Amino acid sequence: MGLYVHKYGGTSVGTVERIAKVADKIKRCREEGHDLVVVVSAMSGETNRLIGLSQELNDRPSERELDVLLSTGEQVTIALLAIALQKIGVNARSYTGSQVRILTDNAYSKARILSIDDAAIRADLARGNVVIVAGFQGVDEQGNITTLGRGGSDTTGVALAAALDADECHIYTDVDGVYTTDPRVVDSARRLTSITFEEMLEMASLGSKVLQIRAVEFAGKYNVPLRVLSSFEEGPGTLITTDGPVEKKIRKDGESMEQPVVSGIAFNRDEAKLTLTGVPDIPGVAARILTPISEANVEVDMIVQNVGDDQKTDFTFTVHRNDYEKALGILEGLKGSLEAKAVRGNKKIAKVSIVGVGMRSHAGVASKMFEALYKEGINIQMISTSEIKVSVVVDEKYLELAVRALHSAFELSEAP
Repeated sequence: MGLYVHKYGGTSVGTVERIAKVADKIKRCREEGHDLVVVVSAMSGETNRLIGLSQELNDRPSERELDVLLSTGEQVTIALLAIALQKIGVNARSYTGSQVRILTDNAYSKARILSIDDAAIRADLARGNVVIVAGFQGVDEQGNITTLGRGGSDTTGVALAAALDADECHIYTDVDGVYTTDPRVVDSARRLTSITFEEMLEMASLGSKVLQIRAVEFAGKYNVPLRVLSSFEEGPGTLITTDGPVEKKIRKDGESMEQPVVSGIAFNRDEAKLTLTGVPDIPGVAARILTPISEANVEVDMIVQNVGDDQKTDFTFTVHRNDYEKALGILEGLKGSLEAKAVRGNKKIAKVSIVGVGMRSHAGVASKMFEALYKEGINIQMISTSEIKVSVVVDEKYLELAVRALHSAFELSEAP
């Protein structure tokens, strides 16, 4: 029998009734002989409720106190789940992040895990207990409560699986796996049997909301097999692993072909574009633009620099839409010293990306993507590529049309 880490998201434990159903699922797993460590999020809506309470008192609360407040959401859930398990005859014990001693740095609201003391967990498992750990939180060297950022419970689950050398980490959520794209946009989107860490990392970073990016990074670094499953229905889910996809296309003559070139399509509506026009094309100009942006803790995504005949350049980059006003203000302040002609911005854009490890060995993927968008009359504003992805920025109003066109062009609806 194996050691498994289960992680249940906010919708999975959103009500007392759902917590009871999670307890039943855990009991069945225990009856099969498995050891279990369970990581839970706060009940759905609870984190937003706590943030709302803080903002009623202070629209700029200190990050330390906000972390103390937000960590209580998971503390409620771990206790309720332990109580539910004890009711049905399953020995269980709950732990907060600080009780486990999930040690993090001191970056409040976005802390990173440094180490985990697994001694208490192993002792409880040896006694036959189900161990329930609060996700999303830890403690720094000074004993301050820290949180890992939105979706941080995924990271907690993967980190515990790595520390305990678990057989698999199961991420239970409100979807039954990873799909070729969002089924709400493309009805024929297909659940993938498996996907590589590389592909999942790209999908997560490009807008797929199934898993937190840091959780996938952690899993890939420590080779923790991840499986995305539904809390509400039985099924095999999607396995995320280093071994590569098991799905292959089958030709009409019955022979197996190579893994499909494109595994999925990700998109992100939360993008904004900024441009400095007429900047002198001299060494160091990119650093002079992006250093103040970085110092303001604004993350830059795509970058395009065009050089004209008059030795002037247009410098364009994208940021998260929430950082748009901050970045725009910085560029307005730089305009004079850089002798730029103008500052332009556009918040009504979206990024669409195709992802697949098969792209490494296939030429013509980008041109096929561009051709599909051209046929739908969709103009491409920016392009970014890597070994296993091609991303484009388009007008936001064309986002869903672009996703459907690409899903069809790369035949992602076809079952392997």
